[in-house]
Amino acid sequence: MDWKEAFSEYQTYLKLERSLSPNTIQAYLRDLKKLMNFGEFLPLEISEKDVNEFLYQYAKEAYSERSQARLISSVKSFFNYLHWEEWRNDNPAELLESPKLGRKLPDTLSEKEIDELIAHIDLSLPEGERNRAILETLYGCGLRVSELTELKLSDLFFEENFIRVIGKGNKQRLVPISNYTIKFITIYIQQIRSHLSIQKGFEDYVFLNRRGKNLSRVMIFTIIKQLAIKAGIEKKISPHTFRHSFATHLLKNGADLRSIQMMLGHESITTTEIYTHLDDTMLRDAVLNFHPRNSKRK
Repeated sequence: MDWKEAFSEYQTYLKLERSLSPNTIQAYLRDLKKLMNFGEFLPLEISEKDVNEFLYQYAKEAYSERSQARLISSVKSFFNYLHWEEWRNDNPAELLESPKLGRKLPDTLSEKEIDELIAHIDLSLPEGERNRAILETLYGCGLRVSELTELKLSDLFFEENFIRVIGKGNKQRLVPISNYTIKFITIYIQQIRSHLSIQKGFEDYVFLNRRGKNLSRVMIFTIIKQLAIKAGIEKKISPHTFRHSFATHLLKNGADLRSIQMMLGHESITTTEIYTHLDDTMLRDAVLNFHPRNSKRK
C-alpha cells in the first residue's frame, strides 16, 4: 500500500463511516501529508520511532501546542484506521499523548458590536440587503457558514418560525427563527433576489452572488472582514463568531444549555459548553440567585 492508496481508503472511511465534512477531511489529509513528506517510508512500514521523530521535529519548529495536538490527533486517527482494518498488525501511534491544552474561549461580539457591523452595511447597493440578511441569519439562528451557504428556499418554514438546516454529517435539524430575522430575509428575497438572473441548478439557494450562483464560504468571510474594518472592530472575527455570540447571548438571557445544544446541532453537551463559556459573573449570579441556602438569607 502506497500513500496514495492509503489516503484514498482513509478518505472514504472518514466520509462514509465517520460522516466528517469535506473541510475536516482535508485538514486530516494535510496533516498526514506532512508525515508522508518527512521520510522515505510507506504507511505500512513506518515505525513508532519514525512517528516520534517526525513529531519531535515538528515540535522543534515552534508550532503552537494546539497545532501539535491537532497533528497528533490526525496521525493517531490514521494509524488507528490502518490497525482496525488489519492493514497493519501494530499501531505505531498507540502511545502518543497530546499536549494538555487549556480551554480556548472563542471570541464573541456584544449586541452593540453586532449592531455596529450591520449599521456599516451600504444598503444603497443591491448586495447590501443580502449582506444584512446574511448577518441577521448568522446571528439570529447560530448557523455554521457552510449551513448558511447551503440554505435553500425549500428549507424556509416562516409560517412555523423554523428553518431546516443540513449540518455536519448531512444531519438535518430544525432551527427556530424569529420574525425579526424573517423580515430581513424576506426583504432580500422579494426586493433583490427576485431581480437576479439565476443560473440553472441554483434556483433554490437563498443567498446568491451577482452571477446568480450560491455564495462561497470565502465570500462570507470577506464580507464580515470588510465590515469589521469599517466598524473599527479589532477583534479577530469570522462567520463562526456570530455562532458563538448567538449561543452566549441566549445563555446570558436565560436559555437552557440543552436547548442551545439542539439549536447548534451539537452531539455532545460539552461542545456547547465551550461555545457558551460561562463567565465568572454568571457563575456567581447562579449561586446567589438560585442556591437554596442563599435564598434563606433574604
